[in-house]
Amino acid sequence: MIAVASIPAAHPYAAGVAPTGDPSVRLLPDPRPIDATTPDQWWPPRLLEPDYLRAHVDDIDLVHLHFGFDAATPERLAEIVHILRESSTPLVFTVHDLHNPHFADADLHRRQLDVLVPAADAVLTLTTAAAREIERRWGRAATVTPHPHVAPLDLVEAVDRQRSATPVIGVHAKTLRANLDPEAVVPTLVAAASARGAVVRVDLDDALFDHTSHWYAPERGERLLAFASHPDVDVRVHGRFTDDELWQYLSEIDVAVLPYRFGTHSGWMEACRDLAVVPIVPDTGCFADQFPCPTFTFGPDLFDPDSLDAAVGDALRRPVLDASFADFRRHQLAAIRAEHADLYSSLTGVTGRDTAAVPA
Repeated sequence: MIAVASIPAAHPYAAGVAPTGDPSVRLLPDPRPIDATTPDQWWPPRLLEPDYLRAHVDDIDLVHLHFGFDAATPERLAEIVHILRESSTPLVFTVHDLHNPHFADADLHRRQLDVLVPAADAVLTLTTAAAREIERRWGRAATVTPHPHVAPLDLVEAVDRQRSATPVIGVHAKTLRANLDPEAVVPTLVAAASARGAVVRVDLDDALFDHTSHWYAPERGERLLAFASHPDVDVRVHGRFTDDELWQYLSEIDVAVLPYRFGTHSGWMEACRDLAVVPIVPDTGCFADQFPCPTFTFGPDLFDPDSLDAAVGDALRRPVLDASFADFRRHQLAAIRAEHADLYSSLTGVTGRDTAAVPA
């Protein structure tokens, strides 16, 4: 059995694509961080601590890195690569982000990728656009593995696929991470919605108004709250959605506008697609390459309101995917898991060894 250390194992994406049903693969649990405050905490990943990895690398057949290296210096990542090479442990790296959405300055992330992409024994990514950029920057061929479903398949099958009598265009500001700029798009959305008999819903995380929160940004929050004075705008402030609350939210909107100034890929888009919500995405990054959807011109220093108005019209005219889409998602995920299992087997050259889980 191949012992795979996925970093992180508990992240929904990594857990979703892991071939846990394959008897030849064993997914090791995330080692518990020293200062963990919750039972399911995986960050910061201990396997990206050189001393810890060196002590436990003999228990691992293959490392698959997805996320969690935001705070790691390029020098530390180079040391991690050295330990893996020294122990003949293959490294698989899925490039989710070419520009980390949490940081406007892309320099550190670029230098991290400069270490990881050339060093990986196999490079994966989610879109052909990202693969082309990886080839251009590093001369590496990346295998394209599309993003699987995010919502549970039983919900994908059961979703109501009728348009609302009064369509709802949603903008979720979340915690206003670095790449989100909802303030820029809402005025255009209000005009576009009003002209088409639709309404706009804006959601905010209450952490924006909590002075103890890392995300405290009351001025920006108040500016978004001010849009509630418009009769066709519904602004709501609440805690971060649980999964069930997210599915409920998506059942209440028809279109979702993603006001990303920069970034690469989006799981939020995939959740929208699963639950019959049409996403409108910026033409930056690789968002539009995930699947066909309306786009508008939006980037770090540009915004074309006319393109957003046109995208709203396009989104409201689009047919809703029928219930057979759930079968597509089911087969897609099975294929992705099989591809991962085949890749792990080809890189290790063994059926795996019986090994204990990496100690906490």
